[in-house]
Amino acid sequence: MKNLNICIDIDGTVTEPFYWLEKANSYFGKKLKPRDIRVYDVEEAMGLLPGDYDRFYDEFGEELHRGARMRAGVTEVIRRHHLTHYIHFVTARDMRMKDVSIEWLRSNSIALDSISLLGSHDKVGKADELSCDIFIEDRYENALQLAEAGYDVILIDCSYNKGPLPSNVTRLRHWYQIDRYIAEYSAMYDSLELVL
Repeated sequence: MKNLNICIDIDGTVTEPFYWLEKANSYFGKKLKPRDIRVYDVEEAMGLLPGDYDRFYDEFGEELHRGARMRAGVTEVIRRHHLTHYIHFVTARDMRMKDVSIEWLRSNSIALDSISLLGSHDKVGKADELSCDIFIEDRYENALQLAEAGYDVILIDCSYNKGPLPSNVTRLRHWYQIDRYIAEYSAMYDSLELVL
């Protein structure tokens, strides 16, 4: 029997956070480095006009997602925890990116029980529906919203998600730390189940 429901964002969480930057720099004539990206909103980060990035994404979104590089350790950590926990991907990507998202996860041998493409950054409703125990995320605002709704959140550290965190948000640098966190969380969960 599986124990925890683990919800995981895709972009910047499972993927490397700046896989889109080289193509966007070329398209918009910029020379930004990852360290220059200090906010999550790409248009603000790149100094673009409203709608500019949406047009770029409409043209190149599938290509970007198909070629996204993965963060170190993701496949093995998720595979290990999928043996004892449910893995649910919850992304702000919209439904037109469903096929390329599933194709990318499969091509990288990433285990999962479900994928939800919300077309929105509001993930609390889906976390409720999935009875989420831990949510792994890279967007600061999402982490705060989920924490306020009572969820335990892992915020994977990025240049664009700095800020104070409530006690139920844990900032971790990489997937090997996430691996240990889930193992410890699961052991605590098992102990509570035995007491009850």
